[in-house]
Amino acid sequence: MKDFLPICKADMEKRGWEQCDFVYVIGDAYVDHTSFGPAIISRMLESHGYKVGIISQPDWKDETSITILGKPRLGFLVSGGNMDTMVNHYTVAKKRRQTDAYTPGGEIGKRPDRATIVYSNLIRKVYKQMPIIIGGIEASLRRLGHYDYWSDKVKRSILLDSQADLISYGMGEKSIVEIADALYSGLDVKDITFINGTVYKTSSLDSVYDALELPSFPEILADKKTFAKSFYTQYCNTDPFSGKRLVEKYADNEYVVQNPPAKPLSQAEMDRIYALPYMRNYHPSYEEKGGIPIIQELKFSLVSNRGCFGGCSFCALTFHQGRIIQTRSHESILEEAKAFQWDPDFKGYINDVGGPTANFRAPACKKQLTKGVCPNKQCLFPKPCQNLEVDHSDYLKLLRKLRELPKVKKVFIRSGIRFDYLMADKDDTFFKELCEHHISGQLKVAPEHICDEVLSMMGKPENSVYEAFIKKYKQTNAKLGKEQYVVPYLMSSHPGSTIKEAVKLAEYLRDLGYMPEQVQDFYPTPSTISTCMYYTGLDPRTMKEVYTPKSPHEKAMQRALIQYRNPKNYDLVLEALKLAGREDLIGYDKRCLIRPKEGRGGYGGPNYAGGNKSTGKGGSNKNGKSTVSAKNSTGSKKADAPKKKKTIRNVHKKK
Repeated sequence: MKDFLPICKADMEKRGWEQCDFVYVIGDAYVDHTSFGPAIISRMLESHGYKVGIISQPDWKDETSITILGKPRLGFLVSGGNMDTMVNHYTVAKKRRQTDAYTPGGEIGKRPDRATIVYSNLIRKVYKQMPIIIGGIEASLRRLGHYDYWSDKVKRSILLDSQADLISYGMGEKSIVEIADALYSGLDVKDITFINGTVYKTSSLDSVYDALELPSFPEILADKKTFAKSFYTQYCNTDPFSGKRLVEKYADNEYVVQNPPAKPLSQAEMDRIYALPYMRNYHPSYEEKGGIPIIQELKFSLVSNRGCFGGCSFCALTFHQGRIIQTRSHESILEEAKAFQWDPDFKGYINDVGGPTANFRAPACKKQLTKGVCPNKQCLFPKPCQNLEVDHSDYLKLLRKLRELPKVKKVFIRSGIRFDYLMADKDDTFFKELCEHHISGQLKVAPEHICDEVLSMMGKPENSVYEAFIKKYKQTNAKLGKEQYVVPYLMSSHPGSTIKEAVKLAEYLRDLGYMPEQVQDFYPTPSTISTCMYYTGLDPRTMKEVYTPKSPHEKAMQRALIQYRNPKNYDLVLEALKLAGREDLIGYDKRCLIRPKEGRGGYGGPNYAGGNKSTGKGGSNKNGKSTVSAKNSTGSKKADAPKKKKTIRNVHKKK
């Protein structure tokens, strides 16, 4: 029967079940859609004959909340949800967020902080001997000793704090079925130590014969340099082909062992997973609360790929999905898209066709499928590797097929384009069709910064690559007779960024003549190179010292410089310019960012970059030539977008 999986005893009775094989406790609302990890894992188990029930957002203060489906036959599965619960709950300033897009009605507070730990301990309290397997992004990024930004401490493996038996890390489809089969065969959960993509705990290393031993937890707790070395060893062993088994010692009789990552999925395996009988929506019980906000963007989006070889320092994808690209076939994606036309909510717009990086549709080079990725080299940084195979033809064919489907008006790409990979393609066909057919009035790209010193720490290409991309983008749109936005995402306070670099970024924005509506302050999430830099002050790749903005006040100054035109930021910008010795940017000249305090007057006029609020003209570059029109940074306006203003966000509008 095609239906949502049971969420109560009545649902079990409807299916004729007396007992579930697995009960899956999740921190999100129950959404049976391919964009949600718990949906994929539960449907994967179902396809192998296992009975899975769902307990969504249980009351963690009430023990009975995790007993509503009864005791499972084989074990409990636990996931904090699609997002890390701490990121979901708190801004980078550690202030509580006001909404939760993964909860009915967007209500905040329906799950605890560190939900994976809380739920697992609750289960252990009620079902003392029951196997508990944790997974999802929250568990995956905390599988070994890690720095925790919210407590500003190095914490133990989540396996120990949660009292769980196993972690299924990464995407988990292969490992979870192997775990289920092992439990079904009668194997004790403590003896399941052989499955790739899992982490287990043990009191002895007698049976661990081929592991690489990391510094012990007490050692990384005591010394930041040791922490950085340990982290980089982990980073270099995230590949399923070359990655070693890792051991982290906690005490003489307490070890955590990480098995190598699971092998990447073949295209046929990906197709089978996405063809499972998902309901493609949230559970109907949420209807009275207004549904689940995030579904609006995801319901008519298509997952084309997994993994990312971009290698950004601040991104955790290397630890979670890995660097090897895995893709679905055209037939699989088209079959899913064809089903959209029967949905009454479908208006003809496919919101996205992509993944972590939309324009990656194949591994960076052929050897990755048999030998894995290079442990100490990146595919795109600092320059594209000579073995990198740049080819957009397959992605282009897919997009063309989707455009031709009945009732499809527009196919958007919103999950992000890697512009340096795009620029490395000698064939301009995809670039042209991207601008012509697939932009929703704006193209989202992520230069992140403009100072090469900071970009180097970020693992991003030099600013000259972004400048060349912008030039080509404008030329291509001009030839097509289109006026469209570029939305460059910028990040403040990343390791390596001093006030000096922050001022340079402000000058760059002055010369472009616009101010970002939103700025992402660097967020130190677990298991990234940038977070390691933030905590240790060292680049783990070179062990060289890196300047890291840490104080809330300095971070506020760096963020304010990017939005220097906002009158609320005046005092912070003034302080930052004085601190940087850049009083030359305080004055009435068109180069200046702000006026002197005593002559500040009203907002507008020559207060910023020589701009004039009444005429709408932008600033000037070094040659005194106008860089933008009144429209935006690329001389464009919103175009070809459906009339949904709420989806047009972060556009850098000219004030």
